[in-house]
Formats: sequence, structure tokens, C-alpha cells
Amino acid sequence: MKNLLKKIIPKNAINNFRKLISFIDKSAISVFSKTKVTSSFYYLIFNKSFMREHQSVLKGRVKYYQSLEKIEDSCVLLRRNIHRLEKGLIMQPRRDVFGKAFIGETVDAFVLAAKQNALKESEGNWFNDVLSKYFEVVSSSLEIDSARKKYESVCQESKILNRAKSIPYARESIKETNISFEQLEVLYKQRRSIRWYEDKAVDISLINKAVDIATQAPSACNRQPFKFHTVMNKDKVKKVADCAMGTTGFSHNLQTIIAVVGDLSAYPAERDRHVIYIDGSLVTMQLMLALETLGLSTCAINWPDIETREKMLDELLGLNKHERTIMLLAVGYADPKGGIPFSQKKNCSDLIKVIK
Repeated sequence: MKNLLKKIIPKNAINNFRKLISFIDKSAISVFSKTKVTSSFYYLIFNKSFMREHQSVLKGRVKYYQSLEKIEDSCVLLRRNIHRLEKGLIMQPRRDVFGKAFIGETVDAFVLAAKQNALKESEGNWFNDVLSKYFEVVSSSLEIDSARKKYESVCQESKILNRAKSIPYARESIKETNISFEQLEVLYKQRRSIRWYEDKAVDISLINKAVDIATQAPSACNRQPFKFHTVMNKDKVKKVADCAMGTTGFSHNLQTIIAVVGDLSAYPAERDRHVIYIDGSLVTMQLMLALETLGLSTCAINWPDIETREKMLDELLGLNKHERTIMLLAVGYADPKGGIPFSQKKNCSDLIKVIK
């Protein structure tokens, strides 16, 4: 239909119409932006750009509450609350009673996970170790004593060993690196956005290796609400890259592409809807640096929030409504002859604002 209209309607008429719409929109936003209510009305009636985000957040909330009834290989409520207990354990001075507002739901989720035998061993051990340490040091209260009884019962029933390994530790116990600032600077400057690659397949074991250390990146309450959808088939790599539009002219030579996908089912409330972008970006930066040390170059590809493009990628990757693409990441062996934009970066004088 669009192609037919383009043939019938003169090009200058289409351009004039677009200019008129743009003028009306610029005038409208000046009026509707004055209050929160009128701003919401504008996006309800005149602009549908946030419709996908609204649905994704709600679908994420639905999935979150479902996850509390059927524990899978990872439990986001437990990940968050166990981390909260860890923070209570390291407080200076540590309070005699802490965590009583959420210890009940934490132990309930742990009991359910044990009964369903759902958790990965490493995650289950971490939950168990921190809970064991918590009940060892915390004082008595009605809520804590009730949770303690449930915890001890499930430990006995599931025969979980009370090891004390995955618990908070002192800063002095960390192994210090001998990497100098100058060496780190070399790595940072070596990592460039590479768009031209050798026709050479990427070994998935290298990506696995890089991801394993990249996940040491900070994450809000250790929820790690992301996944790396890795595409290695050359034809599909191009299709995925083309969804982003900004890859015109070089998508055909990409060897592997990773879609960094945020999972909104990690949150029960709208206030955290942007954390997927923060956590996803933190881990992706570490992933790029890790890949660089393994001889693999990368190019972070901006992902546009355009509905037609979202649908294209959803279909290619089989994404759910509560999942949102954060960015795409090209991975491969750099073509030694391939060009790299100079891209002058800002410096500290441009970026640091000292608050007095």
C-alpha cells in the first residue's frame, strides 16, 4: 500500500506533508509537556512510542509473580533478598536484628525451591550458605524465629550441607592484580568499534569464557537481568544486524552477533524498569574487554526503539513480551586492513563537574 501511494502522490507533496506533521508535533509538545498528566495524554493519543515498554513492563510483572510459584533454575526474588542479607552481614556496626521485613518471603522461596529441586547447584549453595550465616549471627524476633524454623526444616529434609563458603568476605582477602594503569590504558585504546572482519568463524568456547568473567560486573541486587542471544549462522547474523539499520554497508561481513537482551520479569515494580539497561550495559562493556584479550574484536551496535524493528528482531530471536533488546554486539576477528573511525573522545575537563 505504501509503495502504491508513493507512486500516486508526488514526492514534494509527501515531503510537505511530513513538514506539516513535524511542525504540528513541535507545537503540540510545547503545550503537552507542561504537566505530567498532559504529557501522558500526549503519548496516549498522539504518540504510541511507549506502548511496547508499557506492555513489556506489565508482562514482566506477571512473569515475576509466576516465578514465585514455580521456581526455575534461578530465582530472582532469592537473588535479590540473599544479596540484601549479605549487605546486612557486612554493615559496620552490624545490627543485632536485620532483614526481618523480608526474611519470611526469602525462606518461603528457598523452601519452595528446595522442594521443587529447581536451582542450579552454585546458586543453591550461595542461598544456603548466606542463610546459614544469617541465622547464626542474627538475634531473635518473631519473624526471624519463624523463618529460622522453616529454614532448618528444609535443610534437614533436603539434606543440604551447611557449608560456609559463598558468604561475604574481607577486602584484604582479594587477590590483587599486577596490571598497571598504563597496561589498562593500552587495553582500553586497543578496544575499538570494529566493523570489518576476517572470514573466520568464532569459537563459541571463547564467548563462553568471556561471558563467565564479564558477569563479575556489578548488578543491582545481583539480579543480573540479561541474556546473551548469540547468533553464529552467517545468513541469520546479517538478518539480525540489519534490524538495527545502522549496519548498512558492513552487515554482510559480520561473523557473529550477540543480542544483549534485558529481562523485565526480574522486577515486581515499574520503578526498576530501566535497570536492565544499566546492568546490561555494565556487563557488555566487560564482555567487550574480555573478548579483546582473547583476540576477538567487537562493535556495539545501537538498538533503535522502533516498533517495526522490534518485531523483526523478536521473530528472529524468539523473544517474549517481557524481554527487551538493549544492544547488539558484533564479534569476530578484525580485518587488519579494515578502517576504524578516529572518534575523538571527550576528556576529564569536559566530563567532570565538581560539586562543592
